Amino acid sequence: MEPTSAPEVAARLRETGYLSDDDLATVVFLALRMQRPLLLEGEPGTGKTALAEAVAECLGLPLVRLQCYEGIDATQALYDWDFPRQILHLRALEAAGGAEVEEAEKSLYDERFLLARPVLAALQQAPAVLLVDEVDRADDEFEAFLLEVLSTYQVTIPELGTVKAATPPIVVLTSNRTRELHDALKRRCLYHWIDHPGLDREVEILRSRAPEVSEQLARQVATVVQQLRDRHDLEKPPGVAETLDWARALHHLGSTDLDLDSASRTLGALVKYREDTERVRHALDQMLRT
Repeated sequence: MEPTSAPEVAARLRETGYLSDDDLATVVFLALRMQRPLLLEGEPGTGKTALAEAVAECLGLPLVRLQCYEGIDATQALYDWDFPRQILHLRALEAAGGAEVEEAEKSLYDERFLLARPVLAALQQAPAVLLVDEVDRADDEFEAFLLEVLSTYQVTIPELGTVKAATPPIVVLTSNRTRELHDALKRRCLYHWIDHPGLDREVEILRSRAPEVSEQLARQVATVVQQLRDRHDLEKPPGVAETLDWARALHHLGSTDLDLDSASRTLGALVKYREDTERVRHALDQMLRT
């Protein structure tokens, strides 16, 4: 059943382990109620993708994910034909004595040979949650294609006809803002910027998503990560995902308290650049010795 208020959205997201603030819960509620796509922007690791997963889980709907990348086009998002199976089908017709050419050609484009890609799959499975991840990595042409689909929630397959969602899918688009998206796509969506959480909320997230980590260690880890995000010399400041990985790594080493040795040995869970490793190790030396 669809939530009837923003507080109910927040409560149901919390049940999945996703902790949202009031503003985020409100925009999710409005996206559901108004049947509008939700565009989430923010730094990597702030929980944009996790929100789409949590929405699907709390509503009991399938999650269909379209991972965008440079050069993606409508074919990768919509459908393709299963060419090997079509060839086998033709050979089977020939072995059985053949068929009229026109009839054989028509049979090649039967729905059983259709390979539904994420956008078409979401329309077919609706109600569903369609996650269009990192849409900023795609190009202008792909944005235009998405805008068309999101305006009508239908696509036309020349060989089969038009596929229209019986119920519009819940669409969540994420962007790390490596480039600006076009205004036309933004106007179609409700918008929310997801920032890194404050200290208390990050501790709460840690305690919720990694309850095995001691409360003291969770707060120490979150405090260090918060300080690292304030630095301007890191290639990629750690996100919430890295905070969780680091806390779990420390827990697996048996740590209940953050110390310099275990912190240094587990930096591979926190930072992903060699230069950042050296900078963070130096920063930890200063933080944990004081």
